[in-house]
Amino acid sequence: MTDRSSIAIRISSAEIAARIEELAHDIQAAMAEDTLMVPILTGSFVFAADLVRALARAGADWPLDFMTLSSYGAGTQSSGKIDIVRDLREPVSGRSVLVIDDILDTGRTLLFARNLLRERGARDVKICALLDKPARRTVDLAADFVGFAVTDEFLVGYGLDKAGRYRGLPYIGAIES
Repeated sequence: MTDRSSIAIRISSAEIAARIEELAHDIQAAMAEDTLMVPILTGSFVFAADLVRALARAGADWPLDFMTLSSYGAGTQSSGKIDIVRDLREPVSGRSVLVIDDILDTGRTLLFARNLLRERGARDVKICALLDKPARRTVDLAADFVGFAVTDEFLVGYGLDKAGRYRGLPYIGAIES
């Protein structure tokens, strides 16, 4: 296991908190009253919790349901195959949906989620990603709401993990070798 001292902070907890408040105001102004929030677990749970509270402060009190999608397993490289580990219980037909994720990396997982929700009849699907890593994009997809653009390095903390570890760090950092 990597020692915390070998993790370089890239985005501080204060920077994350301030940006989430800004995102919440932008999202609240842009989304419909019937919006369903859909955090993609497991990585987004920290970001989603803070975003949901910020949205409530901004005046948005929308229901949410969770979806768990996986393409990484225990590795650091996406397998390219998307598995639905946990599906939604709430219907999306005719509704606006806000998909919330920790990072838009290759784009395959979020493209899969967006297309699946559209196939299920969602009226509108918007994507909110805390981090956007455009250097790794392999599909044509852009998030509608982005917290931070990041460089191509393996990041951990604030929900992001390496083989299930480091999710609880209050900042986003890069593991230094």
